[in-house]
Amino acid sequence: MAILRVKDVSKRFGGLRALTDVNLNVEENTVHAIIGPNGAGKSTLLNCLVGKLMPDTGSVLFDNSSVLGLEPFQINQMGISRVFQTPEIFGELTVMENMLIPIFAMRDGAFRMHAYETIANEKAVVEQAEAMLEEMNMADKREMSAASLSRGDKRRLEIGMCLSQNPRLLLLDEPTAGMARADTNNTIDLLKQIKDERDITIAIIEHDMHVVFSLAERITVLAQGAPLVEDTPENIRGNPKVREAYLGEAA
Repeated sequence: MAILRVKDVSKRFGGLRALTDVNLNVEENTVHAIIGPNGAGKSTLLNCLVGKLMPDTGSVLFDNSSVLGLEPFQINQMGISRVFQTPEIFGELTVMENMLIPIFAMRDGAFRMHAYETIANEKAVVEQAEAMLEEMNMADKREMSAASLSRGDKRRLEIGMCLSQNPRLLLLDEPTAGMARADTNNTIDLLKQIKDERDITIAIIEHDMHVVFSLAERITVLAQGAPLVEDTPENIRGNPKVREAYLGEAA
């Protein structure tokens, strides 16, 4: 069953047509990759899914409920979390403080920084944050400044912050961008672990084909704002249209 259904979505910016009649079904409990060359419309599509942009036409349904017209925080509370291309964490706070924020926001809908000491004394919130840091293998970094973390650990922290809200759909926008190969492989292993251990669906935008073919069960290729093909990784790898549009003849 598809947990995310995108039907006939189009988006124009002045004279530029960024998306044209995009149709996409993401099946529940799968990893679905969206790939394509620069300018293919991947980020525009993602922004339409999370309320950053409103499509000109079409529909976006999450678990059979429309997300169009909702604010990003409302979509988040429906069960969709997004990991940004550049890690979106609070660099001036500690790792533990970062982890507390989404947990409290999910519970009470807001986070008042001046109330941190009170929040830190709330046993259930703290225990949940500590458990997530353990799951992310970051418990030993709990008192470190988030700004001092490596790129890979910043991404690991951001993913943990998203997972702390127990989303049903995790959207990843180039999660390994700017990483060294070792950090990239660690992120792949983390996402595999998350998929194995959680009742979660993952949709990923990624340029690194090593990441895509390591994780994806289904791949949609966009070209010039429109779907070119959707298929299994094995068939995508050998598809001549995909080779020409994106992967290159040497892929």
